[in-house]
Amino acid sequence: MTAEDLIRLASENVEAWSSGDWERLRAPFSPDVRYYELGTQRRMRGIDELVESYKGWKSACPDGTGRVTKAFAGGNTVALEVIWSGTHTGTLVGPGGDIPPTGKSWMEPAAQLITFEGDKIVEFHHYFDMLTLLQQIGVAPRSAEVESIEAVVAAM
Repeated sequence: MTAEDLIRLASENVEAWSSGDWERLRAPFSPDVRYYELGTQRRMRGIDELVESYKGWKSACPDGTGRVTKAFAGGNTVALEVIWSGTHTGTLVGPGGDIPPTGKSWMEPAAQLITFEGDKIVEFHHYFDMLTLLQQIGVAPRSAEVESIEAVVAAM
């Protein structure tokens, strides 16, 4: 597969979450994919667990979207820079417990490292700053630095 093919397949998770298309989300993944969501410290094994996690995020932010801003491929690995955004209108289920809807919008930069075997994703590392997201939805104290992070993300 070419680097462009791998980037297109890797980007499917962003587009599928944005549209809530769970079959599209499943397509490029190996059934036993290993998924690491560093912002929440969750580790998952298998496509069913990964899809349920994505559904949980979408349930918490039904208007949520993602935008790939940069993509690189080398060998069997793709790196994506993604800007996620949405409005917290549903319950956000997290490792520290459920967070009721706040009605507040958020915008979060993230990085994904995605490893392929052939045309299937076998390992997926998703890096994002959960504290900034919690500050933006009003459940963690904000600082002046958060305002500058939002300005940087908006400019991306």
